[in-house]
Amino acid sequence: MVISTVGNGIVVWIFSTTKSLRSPSNLFIVNLAIFDLCMMLEMPMLLYNSYYQRIMGGDLACTIYAILGSFSGIGGSATNAAIAYDRYKTISSPIDGRLSRGQAILLVIFTWFWSMPFTILPTLKIWGRYVPEGFLTTCSFDFLTPNDETRVFVACIFSWAYCLPMILIAFFYTNLFKHVRSHEKMLKAQAKRMNVQSLSANKDAASKSVEIRIAKAAFTIFFIQLLTPLVTMIPAVCCKIVSCIDPWVYAISHPRYRAALEKRLPWLGIKENLNEEDTKSAMTTITAASPPQQEGA
Repeated sequence: MVISTVGNGIVVWIFSTTKSLRSPSNLFIVNLAIFDLCMMLEMPMLLYNSYYQRIMGGDLACTIYAILGSFSGIGGSATNAAIAYDRYKTISSPIDGRLSRGQAILLVIFTWFWSMPFTILPTLKIWGRYVPEGFLTTCSFDFLTPNDETRVFVACIFSWAYCLPMILIAFFYTNLFKHVRSHEKMLKAQAKRMNVQSLSANKDAASKSVEIRIAKAAFTIFFIQLLTPLVTMIPAVCCKIVSCIDPWVYAISHPRYRAALEKRLPWLGIKENLNEEDTKSAMTTITAASPPQQEGA
C-alpha cells in the first residue's frame, strides 16, 4: 500500500508539475497512476477486514470495496491499451503519427467511460451483483452462482475488461516491434550498399531508443497481467501488485522523469545525465505543442 501510494503519487506530482513532461503521451501515464491510486483505496478496508476475519460494514462496505476494484481494474486495463496505441503511433509514424493533446484527452475520458458499465450495473443490481470472495475479507463480482444470467455476465465482463484490452495491447505491440525490426533491416541493407557502418544519426537513434524503452516497459505490464491464476484470491493480490509495479515500470524508464526526480527529490540518490539530444527533443515537443494550445484558447 505504501509503495503504491508513494510511487503513483510521485508520478502524478512530477508529470503534472514538470513542464517538459506535460506531453499528450504522458497523460496516459498520469491516468494509469490515478487508477492505481483508486485501487489502493481498498487496502485499508482489506487490512481491517482481515484483522476481524470478515467483511466489516455489511453490504455497503462490500459494495464500496467492489466498486473501487472494478473501476480501477477495468480503467487500468483500458489505459494500458491506450498506452500501447500511443506507443505504436509514435514509433511507427514519428512525424505525423503522434497524438495531439485533444486526442489524448479524449482517449483518457474514454478509459473512464469504459470502466463505468460493469461498475454501475452490479452496483444497482441491474445485471450481476457484488459478493464476498475468497477468504470473505474482500468483495467482487458474483461468479459462483450456478445460473445462466451469472454465466453470461461473467463471459461479458471477461471479454470487456480483459480480452478486448489484451487483444489490443498484443496487436499494437506486435505491430510496433515488427515495424522496428523491418526498419532496422532496411537501414542495415542500405548501409551495406553504401559501404557505411550505419545510416542512423545519433540524435534519431537516441530519440528512438527512449521511445522503444518505454514501449518495452509497457509490454512488461502486458505479460505481468497474463500471469493471472485461476484461483479466487490470487488474482486480487496480482492486481494490487501490478498497481505497485506500474509507476516504476512506466515512469522510471523515462529519462526526463528520472532527471526531474533527481532535481525535485535529490535524497533519492538518482543520477540522470540528459544528453543534448534529449534536451532538444523535449524543447521541440513543447514548442510544437504550443501553437495548437494557443489556437484552442
